[in-house]
Amino acid sequence: MKNLRNTDAERFNPCLREQEKSYQCLNNNNFDHEKCEAYFDNYNTCKKFWGKVSKDRRAKGITPYLPDLEDRNKVKEEYIKKMKGE
Repeated sequence: MKNLRNTDAERFNPCLREQEKSYQCLNNNNFDHEKCEAYFDNYNTCKKFWGKVSKDRRAKGITPYLPDLEDRNKVKEEYIKKMKGE
């Protein structure tokens, strides 16, 4: 069976894992949304975070607006430190 997963999906969607986990939760819980709220919250938090990163980078003229896969952990650590006021 051929793998149909888009190999570029993670590059374009930094929250792909969170999205897949929420879908998996729905499948495992007969699409009961209440049982998967924590997954939805996590996914939404992820989307907000990377949306802010992209917006900030765009405002500063940094490209690409969404950091490359190999740079995301470093960027995430920097933003978390900045948010904590370190």
